[in-house]
Amino acid sequence: MATIEPTARRKIVLPAPPYTVDDLLKLPDDGNRYELFNGSLVVSPAPSPLHQDVIFLLQTILHQAAPPDLKVYSTVNVRASDKDLYIPDIVVVPRARAKAVGLMFTPSDVLLAVEVGSPSTQARDRGLKTEAYAAAGIPIYWRIEPSEGPTLYVYELDGDAYKAPTAHKAGTVVSLSLPYPVSFDPADLIDD
Repeated sequence: MATIEPTARRKIVLPAPPYTVDDLLKLPDDGNRYELFNGSLVVSPAPSPLHQDVIFLLQTILHQAAPPDLKVYSTVNVRASDKDLYIPDIVVVPRARAKAVGLMFTPSDVLLAVEVGSPSTQARDRGLKTEAYAAAGIPIYWRIEPSEGPTLYVYELDGDAYKAPTAHKAGTVVSLSLPYPVSFDPADLIDD
């Protein structure tokens, strides 16, 4: 059993792992990000200002380029199974699904998932999330590494795994066609 103390007044007791999405929904809204990977609980602190800037700037770029039938969101729940719940930094989903969804999207709703790397999430973003998003069938995954200039890594699904990523370094405008046409320089994701 795990005990989480969001305040001195209230304790939350979870059953022994593996955890389920229903268990996860009992956790407090305390500024941490709670995700599940095959029943294992992963907790991340609130993102740094740099991380939030990258998310905001990319979300703005994607929003401005999005066709009217698609929506761009940050930090939404994506339920892949009873024991898998992910919270990508940014997703692109069909507008019709966005209107119909309550608390959670399914992986089939997600046309693009984006993660912004940070020291505390680097291993998960490069390995665990790459594998999980591919296994869930998310067709495109972008990983942005602010510490690399920044660099944008683009993964495209090929069967049940992503092909090796294409790296796009700061200082060069990248033009991508999926999930819809958008062009930007990764350097534009850092607000100096």
